This record gives sequence, C-alpha cells and structure tokens, in this order.
Amino acid sequence: MFYETIAQRRTVRMFSPEPVAVEVIEWVIRSAGTAPSGANKQPWRFVAVSDPELKREIRLGAEEEEREFYSRRATPEWLADLVPFGTDENKEFLEITPWLIVVFKMMKCDDGGQVYYVNESIGIATGLLLAAAHHAGLATLTHTPSPMGFLGKILNRPEHERPFLLIPMGYPAEGCVVPDIGRKALSEIMVLNRG
Repeated sequence: MFYETIAQRRTVRMFSPEPVAVEVIEWVIRSAGTAPSGANKQPWRFVAVSDPELKREIRLGAEEEEREFYSRRATPEWLADLVPFGTDENKEFLEITPWLIVVFKMMKCDDGGQVYYVNESIGIATGLLLAAAHHAGLATLTHTPSPMGFLGKILNRPEHERPFLLIPMGYPAEGCVVPDIGRKALSEIMVLNRG
C-alpha cells in the first residue's frame, strides 16, 4: 500500500555527501512533471544544482535571509514552534547534499502565454517530487528562506520564474536523526460528508 511507503518519509537536515546519479534526479523531476495543472500549462521549472560553487552561493544567500528571519522577522511564537526541529540560521547541509532542487513557479509561459492556478499546480508537482525522491531512496528537506529572490538572481532565471521552494536532495547521513514528531490521526484530517 502506498501509505505504508510514504508514511516512512521524513524531512532531514543531515545529508550524506554520497553522490546521486543525475539520471536518478532526472527521473524524480520527470515524475513531478506528471502533475495536473491549470489548463495543462505546467507552470513549473525545476533547477537541479550540483555545482559546488553554486551550492556555496546559494548557502550564503539563504543564510543571509535566515539571519534576518531568526533575529527580526519571526515572531516569538514561530521561533518557539521551531525549537523541536533544532533549526537555526546555519544551513551547511546546502553544501553537503549532492543536489539542490530549486522549484520555480512560472507566472506566465515561456512564450508569454497565460498560466492558471499556479500555486495549486506547483504545490501538487512539488508533492509528487517529494514522493518520487522518497521512492528513489532519497531524503529531502523543504527549505523556504524568505524572501527567495536571491535564488533567481544566482541561477540567472527569467523574471517570470519565481522561486517557490529550495529542496536539498540526497541520501541521509549515517546516524541521521529526525525530530520525534507525529502525524495527525485520520479523524483529525478527514471529514466524511458534513461530519
């Protein structure tokens, strides 16, 4: 059953530098590209980054935004909610993991045509990307340094592509630990008819 497989998926922040073949990444992205989208416009672009220099630039940009987040932008409640995850402004995993997948949402087609339901479409495609990576034995993290405009600049993306997510992807490090968190019960997430 799919549930038994996907229920084992966990977000990690401890990645192995062990290489992952580009062919594996290509299949993961192909899988994401099967997602439904508004009027089949497929308003997504997945930029796969393995170059160490680019990963370093991305890390520096992300850490700059994260310092602002942790020192000024986040509310005390938000910071308290992050405590169980042990996260802070240091993002060394962005250089350790073999791949960074930068997900861009397209605000128009490359030919200038209209796109529809962009956020819904890119959200579905990203969900499939995460599931496909897990199926391939890879670990992921949905990283959201905010604002993310630096990603478009570093990767030289056109103006109509807007950064949506930064996803480190690779094998978990040996001895990797993940927060001991639970998932809501079915009764908390599903309502049958009117309840």
